[in-house]
Amino acid sequence: MEELGFKDRTRRCTAIVLAAGQGKRMGGKVQKQYLELMGRPILYYTLEAFQKSPVIDSIILVTGPDQVLWCREELVHKYDFSKVDTITTGGAERYTSVWHGLQVIEDDMTQADREGIVFIHDGVRPFVDGGIFLRTLKAAERYRACVAAMPVKETIKLADDEGFVASTPARNRVWGIQTPQVFDFRLAYDAYEAAMGSGRTNMTDDAMIVESFTDVKVKLVEGSYENIKITTPEDLQIAEAFLRRRNSI
Repeated sequence: MEELGFKDRTRRCTAIVLAAGQGKRMGGKVQKQYLELMGRPILYYTLEAFQKSPVIDSIILVTGPDQVLWCREELVHKYDFSKVDTITTGGAERYTSVWHGLQVIEDDMTQADREGIVFIHDGVRPFVDGGIFLRTLKAAERYRACVAAMPVKETIKLADDEGFVASTPARNRVWGIQTPQVFDFRLAYDAYEAAMGSGRTNMTDDAMIVESFTDVKVKLVEGSYENIKITTPEDLQIAEAFLRRRNSI
C-alpha cells in the first residue's frame, strides 16, 4: 500500500465483479465479457486489474449459470486469479446480480468482510487502474459511499415527452458515472435489501439504490476517460487501441 501512498487502511475490501450480462448491444452469439481483446477475454483484463491491486483483498465473480465452470477453469485457474474466492450466478437484471454478490459476503464470508468496503464493478470495464482504486477507497472510508465518474465533455440536453429540448443543465454539474461504485458494506447491503423488497425495477446503478433507500450522500470521485464500458463493436476497437498503447509504454 505504501507505493500507492495509502498506509492506513484497516478494513478489508471485497470486489463484486459483474459478468452475467447478455450484451445485446454488441450483437453476435458470444457475450461481450467473453469476447477476445488481443487474444484474451475482456473479463481477463478486468480480473487482472483487481488481482494486482493491493487495495483489493478478495473478489466475487458474478456470472451466468452456464459460464460458472468455464470461468473457473479458463480464467480463475488458468491465470491464477487467487483473489477470486467465489463464483456465483447472477440474475436477470444488473441489480439482482449485485444483490447475489452482496448476499455472498453477508452469508458466507467473515465478520471482517461484513465490516469492510465493497467495490462493485462492471466486468466489461477492463481499464480500471490503481489510481481509481485508491481514490475511491479513500472516499468510501470518509463518506461511506462513492462512485468513479468523469465530467461530461459534451453539452447535455434534457428532452420532454415529445422529443423537444426541455432544458440544458450546466455542463460543469453533469458527470458520466462509471464503476467501481464503492460503499461501506453494511450500507450497501441494507440499501439493497430495502430495494429488493420495494418492488422497484428501474434501478440502473448502485448509487441510485443508496440514494433512494438511505440518507447517505454519494461522493463523485475522479475516474478516467479510459475507464470505458465495452458495449458496442466500436467500443471494442477503442479498447484495443488503449491496450496497444499500454503495451507499448
